[in-house]
Amino acid sequence: MSGDSAASAPGRSGGRPGRPVGRKATGSNWGRLFEGGLLEGGVQGSPVIRLFMRWVRRPLLPVMRLWRRNIQLKVVATTLLMSLGVVLLLGFVVIGQVRNGLLDAKVRASQSQATGGFAVAKQQAEQDVSVTGDEDIAPEGHPSQSVIQWMSDLVASLSSGGQGAFDVVTLPAGGESGSGRGPRASGEVNPTVSVPAELRERIDSSTSPAQSYTRVVYNDDKESQPALVIGKQVNDPNGDPYQLYYLFPLTQEEKSLSLVKGTLATAGLFVVVLLGAIAWLVVRQVVTPVRMAAGIAERLSAGRLQERMKVTGEDDIARLGEAFNKMAQNLQLKISQLEDLSRMQRRFVSDVSHELRTPLTTVRMAADVIHEAREDFDPVTARSAELLADQLDRFESLLADLLEISRFDAGAAALEAEPIDLREVVRSVVSGAEPLAERKGTQIRIVGDQQPVVAEADARRVERVLRNLVVNAVEHGEGRDVVVKLAAAGGAVAVAVRDYGVGLKPGEATRVFSRFWRADPARARTTGGTGLGLSIALEDARLHGGWLQAWGEPGGGSQFRLTLPRTADEPLRGSPIPLEPKDSRRNRGLDDAGLPRGGDGEKSATVPVGQPGSGSARDPFPLPPAAVTPTADPTALPGSGARVVARSGRASGSTRMTPGTLGEAGAPLGGGGKDAAARRPSEDAGDPARRTGDEGPGDESATRDAERDGEASRGR
Repeated sequence: MSGDSAASAPGRSGGRPGRPVGRKATGSNWGRLFEGGLLEGGVQGSPVIRLFMRWVRRPLLPVMRLWRRNIQLKVVATTLLMSLGVVLLLGFVVIGQVRNGLLDAKVRASQSQATGGFAVAKQQAEQDVSVTGDEDIAPEGHPSQSVIQWMSDLVASLSSGGQGAFDVVTLPAGGESGSGRGPRASGEVNPTVSVPAELRERIDSSTSPAQSYTRVVYNDDKESQPALVIGKQVNDPNGDPYQLYYLFPLTQEEKSLSLVKGTLATAGLFVVVLLGAIAWLVVRQVVTPVRMAAGIAERLSAGRLQERMKVTGEDDIARLGEAFNKMAQNLQLKISQLEDLSRMQRRFVSDVSHELRTPLTTVRMAADVIHEAREDFDPVTARSAELLADQLDRFESLLADLLEISRFDAGAAALEAEPIDLREVVRSVVSGAEPLAERKGTQIRIVGDQQPVVAEADARRVERVLRNLVVNAVEHGEGRDVVVKLAAAGGAVAVAVRDYGVGLKPGEATRVFSRFWRADPARARTTGGTGLGLSIALEDARLHGGWLQAWGEPGGGSQFRLTLPRTADEPLRGSPIPLEPKDSRRNRGLDDAGLPRGGDGEKSATVPVGQPGSGSARDPFPLPPAAVTPTADPTALPGSGARVVARSGRASGSTRMTPGTLGEAGAPLGGGGKDAAARRPSEDAGDPARRTGDEGPGDESATRDAERDGEASRGR
């Protein structure tokens, strides 16, 4: 729902921490097909199709990756494809024109030659009428031997003038294959196969010449070839019709056309390659400075602020390089100024916090004396002594937090990692917060503590983080239950603290980790918090390479989740506990509508069920939400970038986060000399037995100490 809010604070050593494990949403058509189950992994139907798609897609992945990342390849490939298309189009046009021109010339020459041959055949028939008279007609209408010889002589006479440029064929009219005038042909041509039947029918039905394209077939082993055939029906000396055909081979035209095709193909290929090379050179002149700028920008973002582009010439690229160098120079100047200012501020906070330890210790000693003797004072003075002691407690806690923050800012924080069972840490924190919970009317329940939850971590820092989260949940839970949930899966362990109080508004889940931030500035801190607890908790989580994330909705409570790697320096890839609980408004609405909940992109884990009879009827166990919960950009979250020094054990040289540790200047934090023995470490702020005066029962003292150590920085 729109009121939901979540924030993420991934650790630094987690190799893309905070990244969802599930498949991210894709916007392309192919991506939607994959997501919709129509391609790889989700093809409806046969698994053979899925296997085929996977087999086809695998070798294309490197090519697709190179295509997406190389603009020079895109431009050159596009230029080559477009040039190839233009060359092919021009080639088809030119070849078509050349072919039409060659055929037109051949047809005109062939028609002229055939017309002359038809005239010669007619003239010879008229001249030889007297030679073959009626007396020469054989019985039953068959031609005489003289007419048959005349036909053979005519074919030989007409074909002799062509010198192999054409062949002559005679066929009986009307398909009179049974007559004595059989087919006659020159040059070993097969007349019945070489002349198309459709052309013979046209010649029979008309006295005008007709033409067609065919393939000349020879009786010997000579290969057939394309030809133009022109025919006409004429009469022999007896006046009987027959068909005379001229066959003009198109071999020469075919050779000429092949030569033109080869020339065009060679020239086109050369032009395409030349255009590709020109495009590559031109694009290289533009892409090379852009790639240089991208590489220098990456190095600038990595902190190498002295990097500059090499500028040559005065063109647009040169002006771009000059502008880029000027921008980098200004950024370097501003960053240097900000670094100097930040260094001065951190040094100032560290020095002031260090110098305040000595007078604070003196004031604390005097306040303790006054507080112990408050029963001898009048009521107003006694109350003032109690207020003075309480505010000194808060001041001391604030000073300890400032010292802790200064160590993170200076990069001096070190991790003393050892195998610990988070169940013991959680039980210790819950036990310390019980007095505050009883006063608020809140019940703290622990879920998932039946099995060991072991990780390599700094127990002191983890306890400090969980103490802040639990006390915050009790403070802002408005008397409702607080559920602390543990889980482990894969290479991660997690602890989630769920409350059902005022919740978080949209955007507040990111800002809740800021220093001294309060959602309602007009609201006072009722538990004595300093406003730095969640900031320190965030840095502690990052120091472990873990995540500290927040989710909340107005009026629906909130959930803070601490995720740590099982092994130090192991990158996190997911959390065993979903960030948004299943009893959020959105998930309850999906349940009421009967819709399935979607994953939030994180790994889910089987979490042990709670102890029987351990809580109310409310079902606060989280499940993956229906959609990706909005998370904050890790770069937008507060943090100092403290140097992480992960250690596998408690080495003797480890830096302890106590007021007595050496600060940046090497001096003991909290002064030196005779007052050093009177100083108490900052961890004593969470010890219920730290103050044992006459102020009242031990429960009240423990409650006040737990409240002071708890973080009320949310201030909702």
